[in-house]
Amino acid sequence: MLDSLDRQICKIQGRLFELSFDKGYDSESFITVFMKSETAKNLDSVYNRMQWAGEEYLLEEVEEQEKLIKSEKIFDKEVLFWTGYLYRYWHYYKNQTSKKIIKIAPAKIVTRNYFMFHTLDVEKAIDNFIEMFQNKK
Repeated sequence: MLDSLDRQICKIQGRLFELSFDKGYDSESFITVFMKSETAKNLDSVYNRMQWAGEEYLLEEVEEQEKLIKSEKIFDKEVLFWTGYLYRYWHYYKNQTSKKIIKIAPAKIVTRNYFMFHTLDVEKAIDNFIEMFQNKK
């Protein structure tokens, strides 16, 4: 079970993913780049100052460090928020890095399954994704 600070960080990452919509960034590319970024690695830390930064600051960090692509391939804001929240929750729930999570569950697959999993308890949705990807191997 996550504490209130962990849940707040999940919400910040969800809002960060939503901000990518406002900036016109290609959603799949943004999510993948972010999850492999130094910024995401910092959020994975037990304690890092980035965890206290808001989503706007985090986006600026990613924009400074990474090449982000603009396109018209943008997911709905609701899907983006849920995906960001889910990935951060996954980190806390399974103690896995953002890089490992995006490798296990690519953005394309997670977002495609939004309608099937978004109403589930977050831990159940994560368990379902893990099972789905284990069965593909």
